[in-house]
Amino acid sequence: MSVTFPPPADAGNVIKLAILAVGGQGGGVLGGWIETLARAQGYAVQATSVAGVAQRTGATIYYLEMAPAGPVAPVFSLAPAAGDVDVMIAAEMMEAGRAILRGFVTPDRTTLIASTHRALAVSEKMVPGDGIANADEVRAAAEVAARGLVLADFEAAALKAGSVISASLFGALAGSGALPFPVEAFEAAIRSSGKGVEPSLRAFAAGREAALAGNVPAPVAPLPRAPGSARGPEKLTKRWQALTDRVSTLPAAVRPMALAGLRKVVDFQDLAYGASYLDRLETAARTDHGTDNAFTIAAAKYLANAMTYDDVIRVADAKTRPERLDRIRAEMGGAEVMQLTEFTHPRAEEVVSLLPRALGQAIMDRPRLLGFIDRRVNKGRRLRTDRLLPFLQLHMLASMRSWRPRSLRHAEETAHLDRWFATALDRAPRDLALATATLQARRLVKGYSDTHARGLGKFDRVMEGIAMVEGRDDAADWARRLITSALQDEEGVALDGTLQTIRSFLA
Repeated sequence: MSVTFPPPADAGNVIKLAILAVGGQGGGVLGGWIETLARAQGYAVQATSVAGVAQRTGATIYYLEMAPAGPVAPVFSLAPAAGDVDVMIAAEMMEAGRAILRGFVTPDRTTLIASTHRALAVSEKMVPGDGIANADEVRAAAEVAARGLVLADFEAAALKAGSVISASLFGALAGSGALPFPVEAFEAAIRSSGKGVEPSLRAFAAGREAALAGNVPAPVAPLPRAPGSARGPEKLTKRWQALTDRVSTLPAAVRPMALAGLRKVVDFQDLAYGASYLDRLETAARTDHGTDNAFTIAAAKYLANAMTYDDVIRVADAKTRPERLDRIRAEMGGAEVMQLTEFTHPRAEEVVSLLPRALGQAIMDRPRLLGFIDRRVNKGRRLRTDRLLPFLQLHMLASMRSWRPRSLRHAEETAHLDRWFATALDRAPRDLALATATLQARRLVKGYSDTHARGLGKFDRVMEGIAMVEGRDDAADWARRLITSALQDEEGVALDGTLQTIRSFLA
């Protein structure tokens, strides 16, 4: 957290303030408060906005210019210019970085107020691997680029107060001293809106205190339950305890990952499914002859991921869980009444995959029949799950987990998992590092629908590449290069290059 303040803006000059905010963060509300504040203090104000693309591919820029009202009306600009911004407010850390890159933040004049939390951009989510940008680099750049700097987790402050980040950022603006207005005038601007006044004032106070004190404590995470603890019917808790007892027989380095994997698998299906997970994991442990247990740890992680594949049932379950609804309600400032719309776009493959294996496979083997079904189901749908009937539709899908083992999708996933795991076990006695990399290749298979299909295609190509280098001393290194290149881009261009390199030296 960093905080340094310049002197207040000279009241004799035009004050230029810009806000970068994404959808749902209340950038328009924040701009409205600032405009109300300035007008109430006898300033002439002009406010404009340039809308970005929705769903976080771009942010809206709200721009305000203000000057003391006088006999001659001031001339205001309609948009911010590089090197000509007095106050820049960024509602998220990467937006602060974007403001710096565009030249809106300069060391001779700009006070930068930014929240340190992250709301991932679409470009970050699209990367098949870890595409999250480094916020520390933005912080370092901000410390150099800004004249005054206020950094804190204003999102956490707002949520704790039962409001949204616009209110805590308004408080940070008051605390920064960048505007020549008293605190009471800021509070009066909030009251004049007449909506959500009390929560907004609490968040305003928290943001102002953060700017003055230099810190907003991170939200306190709930204490985790003791490993292996569970609540429920005695018969089920005894079976769960038997599974956790099996985890305790594994090497100490493996147990944390194994317990996390077991929880994930049981939550996905049931206790019997958890037992089959441990059966496979114990086989990996018996095969592992390394001193660091890397092979077994990789097995614990990627077996769990492979066994908890995304299907229609899991997606419906995720969308109807009480904790998700609680999280959304908290993000909406504790609203008791809200509208919640789920966007779905099922393909014929997802629908057919729920059918019994034989029937589903028979349809999949008939392209014309599959196309007929696709033309009728492959349509975008919006389900208002704040209403009873659409919610019950998703809840009914989520309740079909007992049917899952009979479905075509489960049969396909299990067969794919068994082939991959058997390949890794077969390689372990000869080249344990290569066997570990074989397990790690499973990270390419993730997601749902088209994303899952693309991941499977990359996985198959990586496995082919690994087979090509098997037997070489540097086989494990090349396997890791294949995985890394497959994660670099969605189209697989980097993977094509790595495979071509392998073919060139094997020719």
